[in-house]
Amino acid sequence: MKLVSWNVNGIRACVQKGFYDFFQQVNADIFCIQETKMQPNQLEINSDGYYQYMNSAVKKGYSGVMVFVKQKPLSVIYGMGIEKHDQEGRLITLEYEGFYFVGCYTPNSKDELARLPYRMEWEDDFRAYLKKLDVRKPVILCGDLNVAHQEIDLKNPKTNRKSAGFSDEERAKLTELLDSGFIDTFRYLNPDRIAYSWWSYRFNARARNAGWRIDYFIVSKRLCDMLKQADIHTDITGSDHCPVSLEISLP
Repeated sequence: MKLVSWNVNGIRACVQKGFYDFFQQVNADIFCIQETKMQPNQLEINSDGYYQYMNSAVKKGYSGVMVFVKQKPLSVIYGMGIEKHDQEGRLITLEYEGFYFVGCYTPNSKDELARLPYRMEWEDDFRAYLKKLDVRKPVILCGDLNVAHQEIDLKNPKTNRKSAGFSDEERAKLTELLDSGFIDTFRYLNPDRIAYSWWSYRFNARARNAGWRIDYFIVSKRLCDMLKQADIHTDITGSDHCPVSLEISLP
């Protein structure tokens, strides 16, 4: 099974920059996008052979997640059932017979970590949500988690120590999630590989490859023997993020 995740930074813009080319080429079984910045009926996305599920933010032109799947899920959950977290269209969960698939766009802590207190609440509640799912079935989580976990995961760790996405607090929350029974698939399969999934639009960052790895596939530990390949598609443009993928052999 091939799974793809991509923060498209506005799907209406991305379809003008090669989205369909990659979508058709990769032929994923599940394709999840984040930061759609779209309300229902604002754009008809041509995805023959796929079911579409979308969770939009209340605020127009902001956030949003969407999933394209070849196999219809048993059920779909929008948000995590906590009102203060479910206004920004950041979470969608698809239930299948053997696993849960969760697409996520984690809140950014913002400049000077202005939203860090809220981010910490989100992290604790989201971890509890994932652990509750994991009791029933293994979980496959993907998305822009807005954190570079280790120093290997960004170009300039020392100068970004207190920046949003690399604060001690955010990194510790991802450690806590992994320690509670989950695996960062890219780092598990590629322990020493340096590759980034996001580059700032400023300072010619992408051309200089001054990036961050903040897009993930994270799975329940009991799926580790089923992992085949995790990749970061740095050659794919169209957004300030590039797609990430996971190949997994599910029973």
